[in-house]
Amino acid sequence: MARIGDRSEMEAFVRAVDLGGFSAAARELGVTPSALSKLVSRLEASLQVRLLERTTRTLRPTPEGELLLAHCRRILAEIEDAEGELTSAAAQPRGRLRLHAGVGFGSHQLVPALPSFAERFPEVEVELILEDRPVDLARERIDISVWPGPPADGDVVARKLCDFDRVLCAAPSYRARRGLPDTPDDLAAHDCITLCGLPAALAPWTFRTPTGRRAVAVGGPVSANNAECIRRLALLGLGIARLNEFMVGDDLRAGRLVPVLAEAHCGDPLPMNVLYPHVRHRLPRVAAMLAFLVEGFADAPWRRPRQAAGEGRAAGDLDAR
Repeated sequence: MARIGDRSEMEAFVRAVDLGGFSAAARELGVTPSALSKLVSRLEASLQVRLLERTTRTLRPTPEGELLLAHCRRILAEIEDAEGELTSAAAQPRGRLRLHAGVGFGSHQLVPALPSFAERFPEVEVELILEDRPVDLARERIDISVWPGPPADGDVVARKLCDFDRVLCAAPSYRARRGLPDTPDDLAAHDCITLCGLPAALAPWTFRTPTGRRAVAVGGPVSANNAECIRRLALLGLGIARLNEFMVGDDLRAGRLVPVLAEAHCGDPLPMNVLYPHVRHRLPRVAAMLAFLVEGFADAPWRRPRQAAGEGRAAGDLDAR
């Protein structure tokens, strides 16, 4: 009778597919490529079906392999969850936790907070992945993603962490050289640093006017596809920028940047969510990080006055994409 293989066979099969080859999967699992290949072959023999199409350059699942892949991922996740639950009562959170976030939020908020988490939970090894793209939590084995917007997968829980706005700002050196606009229409005579690659509907900046909300097209000498690059250019005095407030909160409080058209500009708040597979919050290390994120960021700490936020930026005292 055909049977699904043991845990090592399922792990070998899943990681070979996810990483696109036996060599990369073998390195991750700590075995040789030949040993990993034998595990997958043993699973195929047990099920009496071919699971992978192998060529010299690519490796991809067959239709039967695609069907089994989803089941194996779910089974492996449930095994890990069960192990975590059985030991959680007596054990401190421990093990590797893969945490994803956008570059802006990760660099300006998560990175300064992680030393406090590491001090509180020294047996948890955080693998921080900062990329400006949504991730497939199951395929990429991500435990938690801090990301604006809803999940694409129905098996993923979205918990709202906070809202964030966009702000217009410029460096004091730009103000000294060019002045600042008094009205949205004045932006036509100013240098604006824009984010390239946006859909046409999102490219203009929007403002509240006596006649209602209005979009204003802007431009300048430089555009960039990276928000952190735009922030650095703004700090250098190159022009006016529209940036997520969690990236420039410190700069505004310290006077490195100054607000522009704050009363008229539409910040268009967005939710920052914590995404995680629906069963994994019971793992002690995942539960610890979820609680830490809520404690540290639910009240949007980048809006706090400098004297209240302090310089230490521990969770609960804290000062992406």
